[in-house]
Amino acid sequence: MNWRKGFIIGLFVLSVKTQAQDQKQNDTIHTFSVKQCVDFAAKNNVQVKNAITDLKEQVQTNRGITSAALPNVAASGSLTDYLKIPTNLLPGEFFGQPAGTFIPVKFGTQYNANAALTLQQVVFDGQVFVGLQARKTAVDFYTKNIDVVLENVKSNIYKVYYQLVASNTQIAQIDANIERLTKLEHDANELFKNGFAEKIDVDKASVQLANLQTEKQSALNQIANGYLGLKLLMGMSVKDSLVLTDSISDEKVKEGLLNEGVYDYKSRVEYQYAELGKRLNEFNVKRYKLSALPTLRLNGDYSKNAQRTRFDVFGKGDWFTTAYVGLNLNLSLFDGFARKSNLEKAKLDVQKSNDQIDFLKLSIDKEVEEATNNFRNAVNTLDFQKKNIELAEKVYEQSKKKYEIGTGSTTEITNAQTDLRIAQNNYINALYTAIIAKVDYLKATGKL
Repeated sequence: MNWRKGFIIGLFVLSVKTQAQDQKQNDTIHTFSVKQCVDFAAKNNVQVKNAITDLKEQVQTNRGITSAALPNVAASGSLTDYLKIPTNLLPGEFFGQPAGTFIPVKFGTQYNANAALTLQQVVFDGQVFVGLQARKTAVDFYTKNIDVVLENVKSNIYKVYYQLVASNTQIAQIDANIERLTKLEHDANELFKNGFAEKIDVDKASVQLANLQTEKQSALNQIANGYLGLKLLMGMSVKDSLVLTDSISDEKVKEGLLNEGVYDYKSRVEYQYAELGKRLNEFNVKRYKLSALPTLRLNGDYSKNAQRTRFDVFGKGDWFTTAYVGLNLNLSLFDGFARKSNLEKAKLDVQKSNDQIDFLKLSIDKEVEEATNNFRNAVNTLDFQKKNIELAEKVYEQSKKKYEIGTGSTTEITNAQTDLRIAQNNYINALYTAIIAKVDYLKATGKL
């Protein structure tokens, strides 16, 4: 019984060790800058991966278009056993019979074999040639779509990344406040023990300290959820660990403000994408125009035919050769106005593309102007809130000194502490807003 018990315990320990090792292997640690996060997303984000798949599909479509211009060669073979040889009727006059009569005659042999090689080649087809010309533009179109998708993913990653980096400032402020209130609680308690303060002073400090600890826990929970959101954007497993290496500061947020309003439409990937879409629609117009021209195709055939009275087609006997080369010219004289209708629709698509590009320009102008205003306002608000924190800290320190020398009250220092926390929260909100405004500004001007 003892050895069985030891054996079971040994298996249990081995299982626990194996699970721990597997867990350790699965939990990968990534130490990423914001650029590395974007590079990771370019390979793993599901929207980007779908856009890449669309590009691959277009590459295969291009191969199909190319195949239409290449020679089409086919081989065929057949073997026929006429269980009953077909009967043909010949006029009776051929054999001296009265007119109107027919003589049944069987022609051919029971076994027939055929082997053939055929060739077809487009010599001229306007639609095929336009398709060949449009291949590169189609690939560029889907390649640019990847850039458009990645640009949106990149924008969101920048926002979340730097907000998470800025959250370190928030936690540092809360920790500093906890340290201040811990000391205040201790001092109030000592004064109470010596009869220089009331119990309510100690309780007020304790309540504020508990509130701060709760605030810190809430902030840490929001930060943890922020990391989950960033991992989702990147296409990273939530089980992996992510460490952010970049830093953020007021000065870094303000960079680029002096270049406000400077932009070029063509620097926006959406504009480049729209232009490529217009070029594809123009190819469609060209395609329907050329469809009015005749098509010319080359075709050829080379075949061997054997006829036998016995099932021995590969034995002795002749194989009769047939070969030809020909040109087929096809000109549509009337198609029920289908070509004209398709051509007019293609022209309307080009007009829609032009209208969309014009509207996109107006939208970009609006985005840049709006983003510039928001960026400028966010930076001004950030500067104001930073000065407000400095002022609130001075007020708190003065209130604390007055309290320590007995000329101030706990109400005064409590109010100062509350004002400082409000100022700090306002600063963090201003910093978050400035980060978002900065990213929106860079995206609007095509500089992200």
